[in-house]
Amino acid sequence: MKRILSIIIVLSIGANLTYAQRDKPRNLSSFDYKRLHWGFTVGLNSMDYSIIRNPDAAGYLYPDVRGFQPAGFQVNIVSDLRLSDFWNLRFLPGINLGSRQFVYFDPYSDNLSDPYPETDYLEEVHTMTIGSSFLDFPLLLKYRSERVNNYRPYVIGGLSYRHDMSARKDYNSEDQEDDRILVKKGNLYIELGFGVDSYLKYFKFSTEIKLAVGLRNMMVNDFPFSGQEYYANSISDLRSFLVMLNFHFE
Repeated sequence: MKRILSIIIVLSIGANLTYAQRDKPRNLSSFDYKRLHWGFTVGLNSMDYSIIRNPDAAGYLYPDVRGFQPAGFQVNIVSDLRLSDFWNLRFLPGINLGSRQFVYFDPYSDNLSDPYPETDYLEEVHTMTIGSSFLDFPLLLKYRSERVNNYRPYVIGGLSYRHDMSARKDYNSEDQEDDRILVKKGNLYIELGFGVDSYLKYFKFSTEIKLAVGLRNMMVNDFPFSGQEYYANSISDLRSFLVMLNFHFE
């Protein structure tokens, strides 16, 4: 009797282990074999600038960007071309909205001669918000791992051109209080990110985190109003950064 019970227990454990190792039913089993498919993206973004300050103007103003502004939003159309079992080419035109806040400090308000002081101890001279309304044209390569049940991790990278419809071409003589600096309209970005494809019953849902790094100096270093040139001249190089959290529906 004991031998029979032992055999039943061993067979039961083996059956449970075999069942646990079985693949779960796959949703959208033929989805990855489509040559071309479509979808849309909604997402959030946070924009920032990397500033290289002009040492010749360090005695006048100390420019900085006040942290990330997490209120950005974006919408894109997804067009995905299958290149192989693991590679896809993706084009995602869309609109990307966000802003950055510039803060100008008096670098000698704490009586220090440090050219890179701690801004917590400095007096604010002026603040301004630069809003961006990008037309976004990313062209990306996506590399996917092997599919595990209904999940498939991936990495993605490529280039994107963004055109800022909110950027002014010229200074506004009637708005000298806020119009202290100008940024260029167009920029080319390198994009890198990672995510996970989730195969649901009726569609594929993907969560993705992506970083975009601008390649162009966005600063317009001229100012026509006498006495205010130092706002623009205090910055010698201005590079754009975006961090994006995207949700793809395909």
